[in-house]
Amino acid sequence: MEKIWLQSYPQGVPAEIDIDHIPSLVALFEDACRKFADQVAYISMGKEMTYAELEAETRDFAGWLQSIGMQKGDRVALMMPNLLQYPVALFGTLRAGCVVVNCNPLYTPRELEHQLKDSGATTIVIVENFAHTLEQVIAHTQLRHVVVTPLGEMLGAVKGTLVNFVIRHVKKMVPAWKLPGSLSFKAALGAGRRHGWKAVPLAQDDIAFLQYTGGTTGISKGAMLTHANIAANVTQAYSWIRPVVHEGQEFIITALPLYHIFALTANCLTFLMIGARNLLIVNPRDIPNFIKEWGKYPVTVVTGVNTLFNALLNHPDFAKLDFSTMNVTLGGGMAVQAPVAEHWRQVVGVPLLQAYGLTETSPAATINPLDMKDFNGAIGLPISSTEISIRDDNGNEVPGTQVGEICIRGPQVMKGYWNRPDETEHVFYPDGFLRTGDMGYIDPQGYVFLVDRKKDMILVSGFNVYPNEVEEAVAMHPGIIDVAAIGVPDERAGEAVKIFVVRKDPRVTEHELIEHCRHLLTGYKVPKYVEFRDDLPRTNVGKILRRALKEGA
Repeated sequence: MEKIWLQSYPQGVPAEIDIDHIPSLVALFEDACRKFADQVAYISMGKEMTYAELEAETRDFAGWLQSIGMQKGDRVALMMPNLLQYPVALFGTLRAGCVVVNCNPLYTPRELEHQLKDSGATTIVIVENFAHTLEQVIAHTQLRHVVVTPLGEMLGAVKGTLVNFVIRHVKKMVPAWKLPGSLSFKAALGAGRRHGWKAVPLAQDDIAFLQYTGGTTGISKGAMLTHANIAANVTQAYSWIRPVVHEGQEFIITALPLYHIFALTANCLTFLMIGARNLLIVNPRDIPNFIKEWGKYPVTVVTGVNTLFNALLNHPDFAKLDFSTMNVTLGGGMAVQAPVAEHWRQVVGVPLLQAYGLTETSPAATINPLDMKDFNGAIGLPISSTEISIRDDNGNEVPGTQVGEICIRGPQVMKGYWNRPDETEHVFYPDGFLRTGDMGYIDPQGYVFLVDRKKDMILVSGFNVYPNEVEEAVAMHPGIIDVAAIGVPDERAGEAVKIFVVRKDPRVTEHELIEHCRHLLTGYKVPKYVEFRDDLPRTNVGKILRRALKEGA
């Protein structure tokens, strides 16, 4: 379709990007380390690591990989939360010419076995808290080298020993495990330092990440993200934020896990490119400690998902923080609800802006202008060199502002699914547009609006009901913390709307919520059933798992 969104671009943002000057992510990383050598790159549990230290540690890790015979294109699995070990292993793997396979530390043995076998990973770095999971499946994988790292291994002798003692013996968070032949992270770095590292020639088309996706809706597939895909998305994101951020002066807080594509590209890579300080939060579900850590530093940027922002706003200590340095708040991963965005603006003083993307798009495809003052409900404008097409079930572009499937084409779109040509063919149209499975529309100014996941749509008496709309209406009730809407079988209407609700005020009743919705929604969209819960099932980044609720309904 015509690129009507260009008329709404912020001043200074280019229509197209050029990545010919970035041969690989390794070149981007090394440039940043040279430019910002003396500045702090990462902070974890009070321990700081400069860009120069990061460069040296990653060189040692790359040297270790080469010392054990890892070749260009071999896969290295990383299974840990936001620790200093993660960026060291990540960039070290890339510098060795290998492919990063990110693993969620909360995987079940079945999920981990599938990903390791499917990717063909032969080396893994895993935090010891989850080593027992690996122990159960390692015999069924191709793994030959295992690094097990204690949580506090990179924090220094005194602090690291204390942290590990508390984790192991006080909080008892490390189940017994046995992995013969494994070594510590520091031992690997030492071996790599002795062996030395030799630079590996890399091309833009080489695979940088096998980023697994789809595990909540079916068999998990590895999206092949090349050095060009990620470099393009980093460049696109940088072009977008450049007018409002300052090189070497930003301080970003990273609560979303770096093994997830959102934080990986946005927090880990884009802000590394501009020399930001990056505060790593090990456990974002520990809201009191998260707020305590935030309070120690002059944070300028935060990224997150709706549920995380909502959890922060509902903690009494959050509003006590000093937000005078705050510059940018970016929400993604799931729809940001208008009540949460408005509450955020009132408390923090900066708008909560939405971005949108998928693992398959590295991930950013649309971002709202960062100079916006208020929440507009849109997921943004297509970013530089990105095309959006809204299509019907037959692949035809729909006219005007009609709702259809959001389809994306651009340099950040994946190469395809690892070893799954049939799945790859299914998600791409012949003209190169990726089918997202998300329903939305584009307004006359070029802003894209997300309606809902195609598969989550509820059909009530032949009418489409989108869960996001119902959830937003329920969230407007002041006595509600969280809500999820699904469709359940109904004899009369085919399906009916059911909501699962977490209350802030225990006095809120089913009747009260339904009446609240009657004032905000057309009759067929009003929930027929209400179930109160203490919590809702979530993914590793906090997105509510509607599928799990459907299975239990």
